[in-house]
Amino acid sequence: MKRFVPVIALALLASGGAYAQSINIGPGGVSVDPRTPHERAIDREMRQERYEQRREREWRRANYYRGDDCRTVTTERETPRGVVRRTTRVCD
Repeated sequence: MKRFVPVIALALLASGGAYAQSINIGPGGVSVDPRTPHERAIDREMRQERYEQRREREWRRANYYRGDDCRTVTTERETPRGVVRRTTRVCD
């Protein structure tokens, strides 16, 4: 029994620090993220909220410009590689 107590304590200490780090391998090289999983989840939620706010802002802007005085103008021009069409929304 006396042998198991230090082994269990060592195992708990060794495994506790392992999940709290993330190793990222990318174009900038290797980096270690010392944040806990909870902190990373909070950052993820903040990014998602910012993304949703940006989508809502774009949706409101698009709806604001939709009116009776808006029209869609399509221009076509021919290039050596083929016909290029450009669609533009014009609001007067």
